[in-house]
Amino acid sequence: METFQDIIKGDKPVLVDFFATWCGQCKAMTPIVESVAKKLHGQSRMLKIDVDKNQAIAALYKVQTVPTFRIFRKGEVVWRNAGGVNKPTLMQQIRKFV
Repeated sequence: METFQDIIKGDKPVLVDFFATWCGQCKAMTPIVESVAKKLHGQSRMLKIDVDKNQAIAALYKVQTVPTFRIFRKGEVVWRNAGGVNKPTLMQQIRKFV
């Protein structure tokens, strides 16, 4: 089974969506994130990390608000955004690293 660290260290960019189940904006972002993941299937990966269930990972990456997005490439954070983001911006950021 792949760990979080295994996944983010891969060659493909990985969009990580740090969210919480109680967060309204996180719920609003779900269809956008899923659409981006579907369009870029095979070119990138997407992970959803519940900050309440994965507090150590959230703390490691200094996630202080949800939703927070990070794009990882070969284990390094190459892009970050706190708060909601529109689909074109999300697509553009991930495509930079494909």
